[in-house]
Amino acid sequence: MIAWATFPFVRYTPALILGIVGYLYLGTGWPELWPVAVVLAGLSMGLIFWAVRQRTPAAADAAGVLSLLTIVVLGATLTQRATESRRADHLYRFGDTIECYQAVVDEATVVRAATYATTLKVQAVRVAGRWRRATGGVRVSLPRVAGIAQPQYGEVWLIRGHPDPSKPPLNPGEFDYARYLEYRQVYHQQYIHPDQYRTLRLAPPNILVAVSMRAATQLDGVFRHYIKAKREYAIASALVLGIKDDVDLATKQAYTATGTTHIMAVSGLQVGLLFAAMSWVLRKLFGRVRGFLLWSSLVGLAVIWSYAFLTGLSASVLRATVMFTVIIIGRALGRQDSIFNTLGVAAFGLLMWNPFLVADVGFQLSFLAVLSIVYVQPRIARWVDVEAYFYARRRPWQPKSVQWAWRGSGWFLDKVWQAVALSLAAQVATFGLGLYYFHQFPFSFLLSNLVAVPISSGAVYVGLALLAVKGIMATISLLLPAGAAWWLDLLPRGIAQLFEWMVWAFNEYIFLISRYFSGWVVRDIHVSALQTVLLFGLIGAGLAWLNTRRLGWLRGMALLLLCYGGSRVVEARAVAPTEEFIVYSIPRRSAVGFWQGAAAEFVTPDSLPLTETERTYRLLPGIIRRAARRTAYRVGWRGCTIPVQRLADPDSANPTLYFKPGPVVLARWRGLRVAFVSNRISSATQPAPVDVLVLRRNARLKPETVAAVFGPQVQVVFDSSCKIWYVARQDSLLRAQGFRTWDVTARGAFSCAPPLGGR
Repeated sequence: MIAWATFPFVRYTPALILGIVGYLYLGTGWPELWPVAVVLAGLSMGLIFWAVRQRTPAAADAAGVLSLLTIVVLGATLTQRATESRRADHLYRFGDTIECYQAVVDEATVVRAATYATTLKVQAVRVAGRWRRATGGVRVSLPRVAGIAQPQYGEVWLIRGHPDPSKPPLNPGEFDYARYLEYRQVYHQQYIHPDQYRTLRLAPPNILVAVSMRAATQLDGVFRHYIKAKREYAIASALVLGIKDDVDLATKQAYTATGTTHIMAVSGLQVGLLFAAMSWVLRKLFGRVRGFLLWSSLVGLAVIWSYAFLTGLSASVLRATVMFTVIIIGRALGRQDSIFNTLGVAAFGLLMWNPFLVADVGFQLSFLAVLSIVYVQPRIARWVDVEAYFYARRRPWQPKSVQWAWRGSGWFLDKVWQAVALSLAAQVATFGLGLYYFHQFPFSFLLSNLVAVPISSGAVYVGLALLAVKGIMATISLLLPAGAAWWLDLLPRGIAQLFEWMVWAFNEYIFLISRYFSGWVVRDIHVSALQTVLLFGLIGAGLAWLNTRRLGWLRGMALLLLCYGGSRVVEARAVAPTEEFIVYSIPRRSAVGFWQGAAAEFVTPDSLPLTETERTYRLLPGIIRRAARRTAYRVGWRGCTIPVQRLADPDSANPTLYFKPGPVVLARWRGLRVAFVSNRISSATQPAPVDVLVLRRNARLKPETVAAVFGPQVQVVFDSSCKIWYVARQDSLLRAQGFRTWDVTARGAFSCAPPLGGR
């Protein structure tokens, strides 16, 4: 039986998470919760005092249940109070009446190929000529062109115009970026032109963060100076400092395909390595000194928080640092036997500070991986006693060299087996989230992590040594003549050479694994949120059975497996009869899809195919969600299985016409009639009634022409190749004549089903 009193936060933290998640999904229209939380807290405290006096199991159970209910309500209350859009001065309250606004750059800038992206915190807005206090976050993008400096944390901007609410997903299954921003209290987006803003002053919201970011930039300059190869510099900076601006797409894809993306993020791995190295050194040098445990813990806290400061105080580093802080304090207080409760305390504190962390992928993966490593890794490691097996092979009559060989082999292979057990344990807990968020599972993760993680761990130490030695040498050079600088730089250059070689080695290894084991990645897997929960339940029941060997857990596994299989069957049956025509929303492009169950045919009426990025981010999510197994891509209707015809165009042969009319393409698919027009229509075009008219490339059509040629009941769709000004003008004209219109750029993809019984 579990002694819950020893692990209180193992109960409290899930209860808090339940309240937070409940509010995120169901709490939009809930009234103010804090009075309910206060009342429940008072009742809970009273019931606890009463239960202590009664000293009966029933009273204790009642007090415990009410306490957990109070924490659930507390989680929902904290989330409600942290939701900035509920404030009276939020941007939502002003709408598009904002003439201009003042905001401060509130986070580090993300450098992309063509743009800079960052987040602004609004301070004031001007409405009807008056400045008013306001709050809210805006995700902005600026063109990365000559004359535009990279935005710096703390810059106060004056921006003309108003931000727009974040757009929901524009295509089926597409990543919900609007919700992602909402969880970070950012509800608006804006693309800012160079002449639309100006910098007023530098006033960082947090001086500590500003100094930390400046320190991270200075340290990044050390890597940029010493490491000449661009790829190795990018990974070195990401590995030690968490700066990933220069990591190219090919490298990201290689790390994703091998399950080693965690190497590129400064998180628990780097903080743990730093703490482990520092603890080992202190134990070797001062392990026998009185009070070692207490003062070494204080030194450990100082070291990991200094590292967090020097890496820019990013969210992932702070999360890992808080986790290790609680673990270090627990160890110093002699509570290291309750590591699960310690992790619960860390998670509880972080969620009290920011309830929206519960939706952060890094937060979920970090805590689940650590929990799994703590619980599962020792059990997997006990499956095989590698060291004992090799020790048993030694014989007294064998030469000393042979005995040392047996012993060394046992030690080395035991370390390898421990690493395998650790990697397997981490995958056990993160398996479901990997499928849910990344839609793939790399079976090569053992091969890649077994070599890359030790090398990268060593590289972290060498990279930190480079920064430390460079700082020491720079300080010494201030006291020596200028001619000594070259000699003082020899040691940092030597360390940098070793660092670059190590980064090159595990980069090459990752690319090797991704190239030769590309078939070991199962891609395009779709699991719903419910199925992810069922997977976690299945894994949890399996671990409970392995620990207790009780038959009831096997029954639970069978039931969960049946529910999971049933949900997959229901999804497949729902998709099988589905027929749908879709006009996709892809910036400046024309793309349509003809869906029939799990088969799809995509057509780009333009003569250019979609890029790999456009396919990956615009079409692939829908393909994964429907578990499509047969997809085809056609360019300009060539090879298309959809019957297509072009209307006769007699005006195109008239030499006196300066503006030639464009062809009208008619497609008939399962009874649905679709017309595509990308220019003006010939005056002699014969009427061809259709169900859907797709206007492309700012097609010049008058409403009366549309009614005469395509019928008065046609649904008019503006695809993404149409300009904003054109859609605004043409849409008003068509609506005035009674036409139904749809702009895929503003409203997202257009979809419709063919008529019933149509062929």
